[in-house]
Amino acid sequence: MRKIIIHLILLIFPLTIFGQSLTLDSCQVKGRNNYPLLKQYGLIEKTADYNIKNANIGYLPQLSISAKATYQSEVTKLPITIPGVVIPELTPDQYQATLEVTQLIWDGGVTLAQKQNIKANADAEKQKLEVDLYALRDRINQLYFGILLLDGQLEQNKILQEELKNNLDKIKSLVKNGLATLADLDAVKVEQLNAIQRETELKSTRKSFVQMLSAFIGTEITENTILERPIMKNVNNNPEVKRPELLLLDAQNKILDTQKNILTTSNLPKIGAFIQGGYGKPGLNMLTNEFSAFYIGGLRLSWNISGFYTQKNNLLKIETGKKNIEVQKETFLFNNSLLTKQQLNEIEKLKSTINTDDEIIGLKNNIKKTTESKLQNGTATVTDLLRDINSESIAKQTRILHEIQLYSTYYQYLNNTNN
Repeated sequence: MRKIIIHLILLIFPLTIFGQSLTLDSCQVKGRNNYPLLKQYGLIEKTADYNIKNANIGYLPQLSISAKATYQSEVTKLPITIPGVVIPELTPDQYQATLEVTQLIWDGGVTLAQKQNIKANADAEKQKLEVDLYALRDRINQLYFGILLLDGQLEQNKILQEELKNNLDKIKSLVKNGLATLADLDAVKVEQLNAIQRETELKSTRKSFVQMLSAFIGTEITENTILERPIMKNVNNNPEVKRPELLLLDAQNKILDTQKNILTTSNLPKIGAFIQGGYGKPGLNMLTNEFSAFYIGGLRLSWNISGFYTQKNNLLKIETGKKNIEVQKETFLFNNSLLTKQQLNEIEKLKSTINTDDEIIGLKNNIKKTTESKLQNGTATVTDLLRDINSESIAKQTRILHEIQLYSTYYQYLNNTNN
């Protein structure tokens, strides 16, 4: 029963007891969600919705009102006379007010092409936003691995201080026995102070990195926060590139396709219905010099063929734009491939280097232990021991640096291919 209660407590209060834990993937998600630029997504979608609604208005009935008053130098007259019949004569002042309602029946597909273009532009804007947000990943990676490197160096510094403390106690014993001098004791204390200074510098730098990472992810990172080391998986030597830049180029290519549709459909005839009602003097009957109401309705076909003059050149411009995008895509993939190969080579080199680091550390540890024994026997000096302690510590720090460089290069490779 007691074990069950302990397990429940650990499940309920893990962060309180052990401190908060963060992974690189969680930092990437938090950083993306916290970045102000993400708010543009909603604005892009709203703008596209408004533009599509405006395009659809073209199929709603259109209402127009007009009015005019004119004075003519000459009016229509019948050049005949009929005995006993009075033919009214129009006055030179004439008036007319009309209300016309038109309904588009077929626009050649212009409205549909415009809506497709609006959606394509919105998709391209969102994809450009994805490219900008993707650049954030590398900045978070640099901060995250920078903190991991500092944590490793602080851990090694702690081990060094502990080792110096143990050797200080041993040398105190040697001083009592006359096998070492007070100067030897002071030399160890100097190394202790150097290690303490180094610890202060590392903690200050870590604090700055933590503050920047906290600002990016919108989550407070405390001293107890644990940054977990990411897991390295097997590296694919021929990865599929899934970068958002490629999707952006595809989206831009789609915009050109929709522009081509707009260009083609805009040169087709338009068909609509209309009805017009009015009041004026004269009305439709030109022989009546009185105010009267009238109406007229029917179908209307309009076709502006002047667009055909420039259609060929405009289509060639669009094709040139598509070829330009293809060149950009090929250039991006070429440069990306070179960078990927360089990163794969760097990963293999670092793996080999770390194996060598382990051998070096083992050898330097053996040398240090031998010097410790010689010091006890009086055949080595404290200076010799401090030299070997520092040499081993430097080897361990170098190993830590190479390990974090390996993680960083691996994630640069993942970031470069978006896998």
